[in-house]
Amino acid sequence: MKKLFLTIIVILSAFSATAQNKVKGDYGYLYCHMSDRGEYTAYALSRDGYHYEDIIGGDAVIDPKVHARIEGGQRDAFITRSYDGKGFVMVTTDMCVAKSHKWDNYGIDLMTSKDLINWTSVTFDYRKGTSIFCNPQAESVYKDWSTINRVWAPQIFWDPDYAWENGDKGGYMIYYSMLNRPEEQYDRMYYSYADKTFTKLTQPKLLFDWGYATIDADINLLDDGLYHMLIKKEGGKPGIYTATSEHLTSGWGEPVENDYVSFEGRKNCEGSSAFQLMGDKTWRVAYIQYSDNPKHYRICKADEHLRNFHDPVDIEGVTGPQHGSFMRLTKKEYKRLQKWSAQQQK
Repeated sequence: MKKLFLTIIVILSAFSATAQNKVKGDYGYLYCHMSDRGEYTAYALSRDGYHYEDIIGGDAVIDPKVHARIEGGQRDAFITRSYDGKGFVMVTTDMCVAKSHKWDNYGIDLMTSKDLINWTSVTFDYRKGTSIFCNPQAESVYKDWSTINRVWAPQIFWDPDYAWENGDKGGYMIYYSMLNRPEEQYDRMYYSYADKTFTKLTQPKLLFDWGYATIDADINLLDDGLYHMLIKKEGGKPGIYTATSEHLTSGWGEPVENDYVSFEGRKNCEGSSAFQLMGDKTWRVAYIQYSDNPKHYRICKADEHLRNFHDPVDIEGVTGPQHGSFMRLTKKEYKRLQKWSAQQQK
């Protein structure tokens, strides 16, 4: 009986471990980010998570004019491994302030790659309404999609338990903030599901509404079995806070008011991204402190519960760091990107 019990525990542990983005690699880190030099996606590599080297000099690794079909600009890149570990998926905000001269946008770009270098993409222009989604008959969160003002900072969380109408299991939860000024008063968090091919998207549903604007959510599953969300509050007492839930798409209580990224004082911060260093159960939280000129992209420490933020330092070696995400790499992947960078700069 003891052996049977242990076997059941191992099986359950293995299953629960898949309920999050796949982590692989013990050689280094990829920082995939919007460049502050322009609205495009850039890469930087690091062996320790703090000191980085730009790939191709911090220039665009993906042509935004090709993949951002709405405005020709890509912001807030979030990257992770595909659910099966055989490739990579990325999502970006399709937006170009330099072109539009306003802080509005209308959609997002979903991207896939096998090698981190060559990407294919699908763009979703939310102004077109429910016809762009794979379940247009579902109940809609808006009466008029043509008046949408923002679809901001999407991120990805693999959910093996999501059930599709045809009986298939597993989908990528894409969560992001939206604003439709004629129909709501402030930015709220929504979510959709993308299929395994990362080309189909369900109609958005409301993730939560705390009564004030919230953007830039970042969700991680911790060892305590709870989902932990870092998020920027733009209402109430502004700042980067943490909230928790037992469920991925429901039950998000308001953030803990006395435990947040407070050491920047009155300086404005956003775009948080949490990651763990190899062999370390504690967390690192990166974010952009954007009210200074020049801006500062910071990495601070947090404990294993993603609380008690402390010891912020500037990221080193990155040209134009901005809102982005972090992913561990194998030695083969790391060296391939270095070689590609050298070839591109000849």
